[in-house]
Amino acid sequence: MSSGSRLALAIGSGDLPWPEQGRIAVFRPSPETDLSALETSRCQIITGFRPSFEAFAAQGFACSSAPEGRFVAAVVFAARAKSLNLSMIASACSGTSGPVVVDGAKTDGIESILKLCRARQDVSPALSKSHGKLFWITGGPGLEDWLQEKPTRLPEGFVTAAGVFSADGIDPGSQLLAGHLPKKLGRTVADLGAGWGYLSAELAKNPDIEDLHLVEAEKDALDCARINVPDPRARFHWADALRWRPDAPLDTIVMNPPFHTGRAGDPDLGRRFIETAAQCLKPKGQLFLVANRHLPYEAKLATLFRDVTLLTDDNRFKVLRGLGPIQKLR
Repeated sequence: MSSGSRLALAIGSGDLPWPEQGRIAVFRPSPETDLSALETSRCQIITGFRPSFEAFAAQGFACSSAPEGRFVAAVVFAARAKSLNLSMIASACSGTSGPVVVDGAKTDGIESILKLCRARQDVSPALSKSHGKLFWITGGPGLEDWLQEKPTRLPEGFVTAAGVFSADGIDPGSQLLAGHLPKKLGRTVADLGAGWGYLSAELAKNPDIEDLHLVEAEKDALDCARINVPDPRARFHWADALRWRPDAPLDTIVMNPPFHTGRAGDPDLGRRFIETAAQCLKPKGQLFLVANRHLPYEAKLATLFRDVTLLTDDNRFKVLRGLGPIQKLR
């Protein structure tokens, strides 16, 4: 049973005091979330994740990256980060006059979220189905201290935000990649899945780069990158890296591609990043990527690039270079 099915069951049971009219806030559903239990015209989808934003906009939902106005009810779909979940719940409660539904899988920490909410608010009995739980809050505002201040600052001076990749510090894989980039990268460079901008900040130290594209699907991360990379050569793209294309082929792409969909491992996601890079590069362009040692990216690189080199590895990560994308893939 999906999270959307738990929501349908709760609404259909009659136990959830669901208002028949008025606007409904829906926080951070994934592109696969079933929202058929909700009236499209009443909903505002609130997400900073570009693939979700585009998926629900295509279905006719109103979408925004932040709440707009007041709501009679809200649904919060739990994400991987505890601090982000608490912040979404607090935001929903402060802007909603009716029930705030919270739905999540056990792997998203829904048990601990339920416990924290019970300590602070009037909470319904939990509906438990298919390795997840759904409950609703009826106590209204009072969780303002859970709201995350944006951004937060790391000891190195970079700023990050709740729920973004490597929010607590510089990712060691990205750091390893940055230390093995050559000086000659060409004039046009892109950072696919740029996150909060660490790799791009390192690239910006190279005076030969004329255009530096930061492509990132998470708006909160990209907003941090705008602060972390205050360079006039930087171009910021809130976009799904798998769908983004430059106006002209690039000299170099760097990336630390994701390999999870939610909490589930998904190496194919990284392979699709590699395919995208091959399609965005010049005939003599080059790709530099870092990955966990166990991820089998070499075979994919070999089918897409004329030359593949292992630049370095350690007990956790490896840095790979692909040189010369095979043109027949364009």
